[in-house]
Amino acid sequence: MRIAVTGSIATDHLMRFQGRFVDQILPDKLDHVSLSFLVDDLQVRRGGVASNIAFGLGQLGLRPVLVGAVGRDFEEYDEWLRRHGVDTHSLHTSRAQHTARFLCTTDDDGNQIASFYAGAMSEASAIDLGAVSQHVGGLDLVLVGANDPEAMLRHTHDCRTAGLPFAADPSQQLARLQGDAIRDLVTGAEYLFTNEYEATLLLIKTGWTADDVLARVSTWVTTLGRKGCRIQQQGERAIEVSAVPVTEAEAPTGVGDGFRAGFLAALAWGLTSTRAAQLGCAVAANVLCASGPQEYQLDGNELLSLCRSSYGPETAYDLSRRLSHLR
Repeated sequence: MRIAVTGSIATDHLMRFQGRFVDQILPDKLDHVSLSFLVDDLQVRRGGVASNIAFGLGQLGLRPVLVGAVGRDFEEYDEWLRRHGVDTHSLHTSRAQHTARFLCTTDDDGNQIASFYAGAMSEASAIDLGAVSQHVGGLDLVLVGANDPEAMLRHTHDCRTAGLPFAADPSQQLARLQGDAIRDLVTGAEYLFTNEYEATLLLIKTGWTADDVLARVSTWVTTLGRKGCRIQQQGERAIEVSAVPVTEAEAPTGVGDGFRAGFLAALAWGLTSTRAAQLGCAVAANVLCASGPQEYQLDGNELLSLCRSSYGPETAYDLSRRLSHLR
């Protein structure tokens, strides 16, 4: 199964605030917010939702096609991704813009305040997914992730025109997108990925009910943080999958991307959505224990051990053929 991952490609500047944002916010002054947080740590990491997901898929033995726009400052990052099994030949390189930047501060409660500079990402709408599919010999699934809004709409249109199955993953861009655009991005998706907050925001902005969404997508996957995830299909009882317990969490940035990598990899191996969610949670736990969204290394035996202890021997058995060779 050949998977293309579209979306943002960025460098992350991750900071830690020793305190709680909520303690610094005055409810009666929300119309004139002027806050500065003194942070105790700064880490510069490779990131972006598309490259994070592709990195995870590459570690799981797939060769995902990364689709997005980058700047001429991307050479070192490009080499890193290729070493980890990612096909980067379909990237668009801007002549004028830097690769995107993500700046994020996390407090002691795990809450985050972030800013995103699009840079080269603003040119992603120039990419023709039909041409990409022809170049790589066909695609079995395209994940349309958070990106320049025009690029997200074009990629979704390209998938429909070329008959390519797609997964809708609007995530961070839901705050910016209007209802009509969200409805266009979601309708006809094989999979819809949201977190719990995004799921509510999607319903508010589209005016849909949950049943309306399920009438338009095949499978809706909602991540629930420490509670795991929920899988919904029209006419079926929702499936709840618990998270893999983590005792020493580092930072939440990129955890959802790790989940998606595990989920998509299991689908590529022909496994059920339940097994896909379980592997997704196991990969997410590895990301949560690392200091950045691409600072983890997956080991097949460790993943099997996590899945066995969290979900039982049947899950480990179903995953063993694909994971036992990973080192």
